[in-house]
Amino acid sequence: MSYPGYPPSDGYPAFPGYPPTGQESVYPPAGQYTYPAVPGGYPPAGGGSYPAAPPSAGFPGAGYPAPGGYPGAPQAGGMPPYPGGAGFGVPPAGPGFGGYPQPPAQNYAGGGPAQIPVGFPGGQAPSPMPGPPAAMVQGTQGTIRAAADFDAGRDAEILRKAMKGFGTDEQAIIDVVANRSNDQRQKIKAAFKTMYGKDLIKDLKSELSGNVEELILALFMPSTYYDAWSLRHAMKGAGTQESVLIEILCTRTNQEIREIVNCYKSEFGRDIEQDIRADTSGHFERLLISMCQGNRDENQTVDYQKAQEDAQRLYQAGEGRLGTDESCFNMVLASRSFPQLKATVEAYSRIANRDLLSSIDREFSGNVERGLKTIVQCALNRPAFFAERLYHSMKGAGTDDSTLIRIVVTRSEIDLVQIKQMFTQMYQKTLATMIASDTSGDYRRLLLAIVGQ
Repeated sequence: MSYPGYPPSDGYPAFPGYPPTGQESVYPPAGQYTYPAVPGGYPPAGGGSYPAAPPSAGFPGAGYPAPGGYPGAPQAGGMPPYPGGAGFGVPPAGPGFGGYPQPPAQNYAGGGPAQIPVGFPGGQAPSPMPGPPAAMVQGTQGTIRAAADFDAGRDAEILRKAMKGFGTDEQAIIDVVANRSNDQRQKIKAAFKTMYGKDLIKDLKSELSGNVEELILALFMPSTYYDAWSLRHAMKGAGTQESVLIEILCTRTNQEIREIVNCYKSEFGRDIEQDIRADTSGHFERLLISMCQGNRDENQTVDYQKAQEDAQRLYQAGEGRLGTDESCFNMVLASRSFPQLKATVEAYSRIANRDLLSSIDREFSGNVERGLKTIVQCALNRPAFFAERLYHSMKGAGTDDSTLIRIVVTRSEIDLVQIKQMFTQMYQKTLATMIASDTSGDYRRLLLAIVGQ
């Protein structure tokens, strides 16, 4: 089994401009890995990448919590009512949480293989090597950027006119919300209340319904709050949406996770670790608790000797023994930086004669398997992971609209441009094409406006 960006191959494109010419990895040897001869890339058209798990059920019920003040005082065991209240979009007063900052840029070291010097393995192992210069690291790019000529009062007026009187001008609402950053939407919300003495979110809820309502409300949530809200919703009530927990906790940066944990506490009056322990168990529970610490090493320097040692450790904990030492996998995958994990994955393939994703598939099952795979996939090619999640949210009968909305919204200012590129390479169709065929009406128009044609 393989995953886009791994094993390294000349047949699978890296992100544009990386690795630098002349610095490509020499491992693995040419011809070691074979891919299906499919024109246009890998995997074959219509085939899922990895894993081919059924899409999650998304947010159950009729979308967001019932009206009544969003968010108000935390309710024991419950979600804060929506909309209204001073908390939504306003930095909480509790200690340890300084508001809702925008997520930091997530730079990837490209989709190409880690740069391993000639002669390794075998002979003298190299000392730790610095990563590529900052100018060479492929940055990320969102489809939504802050509007240059932004005027919160003018936008508030446009939205007021769009909802005033008989009928609603949905296109006017779309034109505003799809072309403003999350920070600018918070300013529009504040200006609306100042100018009209009304809550913008309540007005939007009264004018909209269904998926387009859920999408617009998600866009108006501060990004940290939206992740915390999604996690709370995934664990509230009967059943647990494990795929949501994995998607958020296994893919965010240390800073993002710490802010989410603090927001979860200040807004919902609950401890996220206690909720995870109450809703999950075993090795999956331990993996999520590890993720909640936000303590992954984020040093971009790759230590290839350590990668070799970790790869050997993982092999001895799984394929090289009877049974599985799950704690070893948890330790390595939860603590190493993503560039370091990428080098470890490549070293593992030389030791085990199979890729790490295949070994995890053989050694684990259920949610812990999906969680560990998500970490490896993000180390190899994070945009490809989200592209796969988007594909499965729309593949087959029906659409997992909550997953579609969540990924489009949360990645719209981070790396949705790269996700779109990977989607086209993996499935031989554009993300916009698949959205257009799976959605309709104002919901479709807003999604396409966010994704960008």
